[in-house]
Amino acid sequence: MAESILGKPSLARVLPEAAPAKHRAVPEAAIGVALVAGLCLLLLLVIALPLGALLIKSLEAPDGGMAGLSNFRTYFATPTLVEALFNSLTVAGSVVGIVVPLAFGYAYALTRTAMPFKGLFLALALLPLFAPSLLSGIALTYILGNQGFLRGLLFGRSVYGPIGITLAECLYAFPHALIILVTALGLSDGRLYEAAAAMGTRRWRTFLTVTLPGARYGLVSAAFVVFTLVVTDFGIPKVIGGQYAVLATDAYRQVVGQQNFPMGAVVGLLMLVPAVLAFVVDRLIQRRQSSLLSARSVPYEPKAHPVRDPLALAYAVLVAGVIAGTYGVAVWASFIRYWPYNLGLTLDHYDFAAADADGWSPYWNSLAMALSVAAIGTAVVFCGAYLIEKLRLFPAGRAFAQLLAMLPLAVPGLVLGLGYVFFFNAPWNPLNVLYGSLALLVINTLAHYYTVAHVTATTALKQIDPEFEAVSASLKVPFWQTFRRVSLPICLPTVLELFVYLFVNAMTTVSAVIFLYGPSTKLAAIAIVHMDEAGTTAAAAAMASVIMATALGARLALTLLNRVFIARAQGWRRREAIA
Repeated sequence: MAESILGKPSLARVLPEAAPAKHRAVPEAAIGVALVAGLCLLLLLVIALPLGALLIKSLEAPDGGMAGLSNFRTYFATPTLVEALFNSLTVAGSVVGIVVPLAFGYAYALTRTAMPFKGLFLALALLPLFAPSLLSGIALTYILGNQGFLRGLLFGRSVYGPIGITLAECLYAFPHALIILVTALGLSDGRLYEAAAAMGTRRWRTFLTVTLPGARYGLVSAAFVVFTLVVTDFGIPKVIGGQYAVLATDAYRQVVGQQNFPMGAVVGLLMLVPAVLAFVVDRLIQRRQSSLLSARSVPYEPKAHPVRDPLALAYAVLVAGVIAGTYGVAVWASFIRYWPYNLGLTLDHYDFAAADADGWSPYWNSLAMALSVAAIGTAVVFCGAYLIEKLRLFPAGRAFAQLLAMLPLAVPGLVLGLGYVFFFNAPWNPLNVLYGSLALLVINTLAHYYTVAHVTATTALKQIDPEFEAVSASLKVPFWQTFRRVSLPICLPTVLELFVYLFVNAMTTVSAVIFLYGPSTKLAAIAIVHMDEAGTTAAAAAMASVIMATALGARLALTLLNRVFIARAQGWRRREAIA
C-alpha cells in the first residue's frame, strides 16, 4: 500500500492509524447504529410528525371532536373558498406557460450559442434567488401601480390582482426554471450535432429531433417546479394580490384571521396536492429518462454564428434587463424621499423604527436565525448524508432516514409551517415551549430546505471512491476518523455551498415562518409584510433591499472562500503535492 496506481496517494498516507483494540471500549457498529437511529428520530420529529398533525387537524371539528371528511365537503361547498383554489390554479398555469418558454430560450442562449458575457447574464438572471419573493411584488407597485411610471401599459387595469400576481411570480420563478433547463441543455453529446451537420440536416430539424427530446425531462421538471412554487407562494399574493384570493392567502386568513384551524389545515393539504403530484411525476419521468452522456460522449461546443449569436445576445439583454431593472427600481425607490412627487434621495426609509416599532430588530433576528440554520444545518445535513451514504450497517434505518430526508421536497413551506402550528403548539406536546422562539424558526427553516441540501451532500459523497471506506475497515480505522480525515476535506467546497444555500434561503423565507414567530422573534421578511400592510412601502422595499444585499454578500464571500479552501484543503490531491 505504499503507493497506489495512477499516481494517487496511498490511502495509508491519508487515513490515520488504527487505535489498539483495547482502547476501543465502545464497538464502532453500536455507535453507527445509534447515530443512524438518532438521525431517524430527528427527521421524524421535525418533518413527519408535524405533517401528521396537519392531517389529523383537517379531520377535526372546530369544537375539538372528529369531523371526518366534513371539513373537505364544507370547503368545496363554499363558493368563495373554491374560487381561491381556481384562482391559484389559473395563475400557476399562466406563469408556467410564460416562464418555461422564456427560461428555455434563455438557457439555450447560455448553453447553445457563442454569445459573449454568459457569466454576467447568468448572474443577472439568478438575482431573484437572493431576494424575498415580496420584493418583485413591491417593485411592480412602483412600476405599474396607481403611481407607477409605466402604469399606462396596463390600459387602465389594476396591477393589484391576477395581473400583478402573475407578473411578479414570473420574476420569482424564472431562475428556478432556468437552473433546471441550463442543466438539461448542458448535458448533450456533441457527436449527435456533428452527425446532423455532416448529413446536412437543417438547424430547425436538429432542434426538434435532438435538442428538444434531450431536454424533455428538464422541461417537465421545470414546469412542475414553477407550478408548485406559484401555488404555494404567500409573499407575492399578500403584497400585490389585492382582493384576489388564492390558496396561500386563504390559509393565512383561516388560521390567523378567523382562527379556523381545521379549515386552515384543509387548505394546507390542498396546497400539498400539486407538490406531491409534481414529485411523483418527476420521479416517474426520471426513471424513463435515458442517459444523455456515455463514456464516449464529447462535450458540445457551440460555434460562432453571425445571425444566431447576436439574436441570442439581444434576447438575453432584454430578459436580464427586465429582471435587473425591476429589482433595481425597488432598490432605487427605497432611497426616494416621496414617490413619485419628490424624487430626491434620502436614507430616512432605512430608519425602520419610523415604520415599524421593532426597528432593525427583525433584521438582526433574521441574521441570527440564518446563521444558526446554516451552521447547524450544514453539520446535520452533511453528517446525516454521510451516515446514509457511506455506512454499511443498519440498512433499514438508513433507508428510513433517506425517505424522511426526501419528504420535504414535496412539502411547500406554508404547509410545513401549518404542520408546526398544530404539532408544536399542541397543549399535550412538551415541546410547545419552543413555539414562538427563534429555536423553532431555525428548526422549521432547516426542515423546509433539508432535501435540496441533503441531495447536494449525497451527490458529493457519491463521488468519493468506496475504496477509502474499504481500506478503513481493513485497517480497523473508525468511520468517524475516515470522515474527518478524508470525506470532509474532499467535500469542503460542497460544505461551504451548503452553508451559503441554507443561509440565503433562511434570510429570504417568509411562507413557512409566517405562523411561527413571536413578539420578540419577528423576522425581516415578516416585517416587510407588516410594513406593506401599514402603507410604508418604501420602508418595506428598504428592508427587502437589505436582505438582498446580505444574501449577495454571502454568495460573494463563498466565491472568495472557495478559492482559498480549494487551494489549501485539497492541495494534497494534486500530483505535485504527492511527489
